Amino acid sequence: MKILVAGAAGMLGQDLVPVLQAAGHEVISTDVNGILPRFDLTDRDHITAVLEAERPETLINCAAYTQVDRAEDEVDLAYRINAQGPWNVALACAERGIHLLHVSTDYVFDGLATTPYDEFARTNPQGVYGRSKEAGEQAIREVHRQATIVRTSWLYGQHGPNFVETMLKLGQTRPELKVVSDQRGGPTWALDLAHRLAFMVEARAYGTYHLSGQGDCTWFDFAKAIFTKAGMDVNVLPQTTAELGRPAPRPAYSVMRSRRWEWVGDRPMLPWEDALNAYLAARQRA
Repeated sequence: MKILVAGAAGMLGQDLVPVLQAAGHEVISTDVNGILPRFDLTDRDHITAVLEAERPETLINCAAYTQVDRAEDEVDLAYRINAQGPWNVALACAERGIHLLHVSTDYVFDGLATTPYDEFARTNPQGVYGRSKEAGEQAIREVHRQATIVRTSWLYGQHGPNFVETMLKLGQTRPELKVVSDQRGGPTWALDLAHRLAFMVEARAYGTYHLSGQGDCTWFDFAKAIFTKAGMDVNVLPQTTAELGRPAPRPAYSVMRSRRWEWVGDRPMLPWEDALNAYLAARQRA
């Protein structure tokens, strides 16, 4: 199958491309970084030209504006990339019968739940980032019936800045760290997610799905596990979200249940602690 990956230079994209290639697919890696062939979500004419030239059977959109705090000030930019961009791509794909798989986020929820959000839970994003991502989801559903939306959470991996790498770096110079203890979610290893996305492409699994590491923890719990499993002696102290004082709101509870994934029948995502073990082992071998 011929697959175009938008955002291939990002953390998820860099894990996804080799997984797709290993499965025998022809992959067109694109981004807006100036290194890979250009694919600009905000330029409809450009999207049309690329799809006409490449003729992919599937387009996987890993590209997004992900600066959660900066989005509170860069509202127009966040919406242009996260809402208008998916609408542009969905229109172009629908016109050509191309399957679109779009990656979204747990930030579409308000965090007021006490049990895991499944794919049928009501969305209610609180910040600009979450609202722009929800708008992108809505745009796709409006114009492309044979599309797939995958919500994930707390993503980390080898190829980009993320919480695990930040903790490991800080732990080398700081004997003590404060970490937020009142936000709960599901840490997700990008490589584990990449394998599930590859399955969804082949299965043509349309609709909205939740894919995140099984189980849940707080950022405080996650940090302690990172240092313990990495053999680092760092004292982790709890901190509230209010004490941290970030500009953008975060969902206090964004644990997700993959109800529709259970129907598909493929193997579930790894438990978050097993995924962290595998990631740290792979990181050590690299």
